[in-house]
Amino acid sequence: MIWRGLLILTLLLWGPTAAAGQQQVTIFAAASTQPALSKLAERFEQGEDEEIGLRLVFAATSTLAKQIAAGAPADLFLAASEDWMDYLARRDLLAPGSRRNLLGNRLALIAPANGAAAPPFDWSRPQSLLALGRLALGDPDHVPAGIYAKAALETLGVWPDLAPSSARTANVRAALALVERKEVGAAIVYRSDAQGRGDVVTLGLVPSQLHPPIRYPLAIVAGRDSAAVRRAYDFLSGPKARAVFAEAGFQPLANGG
Repeated sequence: MIWRGLLILTLLLWGPTAAAGQQQVTIFAAASTQPALSKLAERFEQGEDEEIGLRLVFAATSTLAKQIAAGAPADLFLAASEDWMDYLARRDLLAPGSRRNLLGNRLALIAPANGAAAPPFDWSRPQSLLALGRLALGDPDHVPAGIYAKAALETLGVWPDLAPSSARTANVRAALALVERKEVGAAIVYRSDAQGRGDVVTLGLVPSQLHPPIRYPLAIVAGRDSAAVRRAYDFLSGPKARAVFAEAGFQPLANGG
């Protein structure tokens, strides 16, 4: 099946083998959560719950949702889009009562760092985006970050001008990589992706009123509920995880957002 290839590929990113006697909990998570979630997984296994191992599978939210619908063995799903969580809910693939909005985020306009301080972008002059060069973004046909970015650019009235030359990537981290390699002039990514990256500069945060709210829902996959899965779920929803997510540039949401 297609999902098996995805699982093998993405586990190369972060997927330690479970220690003897450990229960394994598999988390499918949006690519943008990789740095924060990897850090949390290490803390969980080393200090919080040594009896449970966390296997993290990262990709675009749309890809992961389709893999879960096709039967991929995910226990938890952390999405970057409410729409793709709805996709699974319509198919009765979420454990009842487990869905909650865990995080918020912002979009950032970034460019390659050149050693000089970049002036903040003036969003009252959106046509200036054309002067930045080729723009990278997650594929707006299915990648949440790209969908949000396209909505903002449409609101600004510049999407028809930018779309033909835009670099559309499989996930938001790939758009960031294009800027890091200076293969494009700019990109729109999540604030959490750009934070702390010395090889890119943030020109400004995209005004949040230009696009729908960015929310990351978390849910247990139907049929995968267990004591181990619940312990991992509670950890990701708890105060220690919220602190790590906040440090990484996310906005933890109280009471399910």
